[in-house]
Order: sequence, then C-alpha cells, then structure tokens
Amino acid sequence: MNLEANNISFSYTKKRKILNDISLSLKNNEILGLIGDSGSGKSTLCKILSGHISNYSGKVTIDNKKIPEKDFYPVQLIFQHPEKTMNPKWKMEKVLNESWTPTQDLKDTFGLKDAWLTRWPNELSGGELQRFSILRALNPKTKFIIADEISTMLDAVTQVQIWEALINHCKANNIGILAVSHDEELLEVICDDILHFKEINNL
Repeated sequence: MNLEANNISFSYTKKRKILNDISLSLKNNEILGLIGDSGSGKSTLCKILSGHISNYSGKVTIDNKKIPEKDFYPVQLIFQHPEKTMNPKWKMEKVLNESWTPTQDLKDTFGLKDAWLTRWPNELSGGELQRFSILRALNPKTKFIIADEISTMLDAVTQVQIWEALINHCKANNIGILAVSHDEELLEVICDDILHFKEINNL
C-alpha cells in the first residue's frame, strides 16, 4: 500500500506560494523522514496529506485511489502541540474515546495511566497529552501516520519511550510513518530513508 502526493502546490495568499510541485511516496511498511527548517511549509504539507487542508492543487492518493473524506480518514496527523487539538471542556477519557477505545495493553505500552482518564487536558503535561494524541491516531482504520515534530517539546527519556512504542506498533500493523522534524540525528536513527524538504519543494 502506498500513500502518494503528486504535484502538490499551495498558497495562503496569491503573492506567496508555500508549496510548489511537491511529490513524495510512502509505503505502509516504511518510516520516511522529512527534514526542513522551521517555517518552511512542512506542517502545511502534513495538513494536506492528512486531509486537514483541501484547497490545494495536485493529488493525494492511496494506491492511486482518491481518499474518501466522509468515513474515517486513514492518514492521521499527530501534531507537535497536543494541547491545541483537544477540547478543553472534555475529560481525557472522552478525548481518547472520540476516535476509538484502545485496549488496556496498548494504553500500558504507551505509558498511559488510568488515573489520567478522569483529568482535564490542562491538568496533564505535554508528554502525557502526546501519549493520548498518538493513541487517538492509532485507530484500527489508520494506514499512515504523519508525525509532525511530535517529540520536539519532550524530554529525552519521553522521546525515546514514545518513538519506540509508536514504531513497534506501526511495524506490527503495517502502518507507514512520515516522521517530520528538523532533528537530523533523530531521523537518522528511526527512519529507513530521509527527504530534505528544500529539495522536494520547487520554489
């Protein structure tokens, strides 16, 4: 199974194009790294690949077929700042179960404690919230994960724990990962191959 982005271009304003004729391919048994400077447009590309932005030119397909938008979207984006993606008026159990209900084994694998389920988002740390974000994204219908700087704000120990759990789960379930970062050392450790954003963005 392949996630394909073909000739993707996008502008927030008519005067400034952010993305120009970007193409990439991700297999569902692959971890592909994408490295680039902050503000270069990586996050915009992530939003396009995961269906959060639709007014772009080009095509995003899975196995050459258009991705259905009405059902669960099989390309899930994990953001750098998890607190911005959660309803502050919901307790964490509702936040998690909005997508699906993970097994206890999977919650344990990602270090998610049952005591956190009764708390509000503002009562948890960034690392704790990111564990919820990742679990929400790992719905059984997910085929590809777009991980946009998901460990930048975390301490070194938490980074290792989260990446190890995510990679092991995705490899076991044939879920492809696009790991987006400006940390080349991290990408060299976890990825099968690395793309440089400035080389694929034809501005």
